[in-house]
Amino acid sequence: MKRSDSRGSILVAFAVSSMLVLPLAAQAGSWPAGKKAEYVGQCMQVAAIQGVDAKKADQKCKCGADAIEKGFTTAEIEVLSGKETADPKLMQRAMTVIQTKCGLQGK
Repeated sequence: MKRSDSRGSILVAFAVSSMLVLPLAAQAGSWPAGKKAEYVGQCMQVAAIQGVDAKKADQKCKCGADAIEKGFTTAEIEVLSGKETADPKLMQRAMTVIQTKCGLQGK
């Protein structure tokens, strides 16, 4: 049961952090200065609140940041990592990319 709870916690961590700074696209891009570290930090904070093991959270959060960088254009990363609220459809696409690339099965 505990393992299942951990998976759910990681999903919640990704969902919350994704709403804060996720981009969407189809081509590799670059994070604006400092935004990749900010994303990983926010993801780690949410994971810690959810009780996710720090090592597992670090792996998953960094995987998510890398998946964004590889899957989205620089312009999209800039828009979605900004202060404005992003289009919910774009946010959902970003979450899907992270879930697909990084999985949530505790690997």
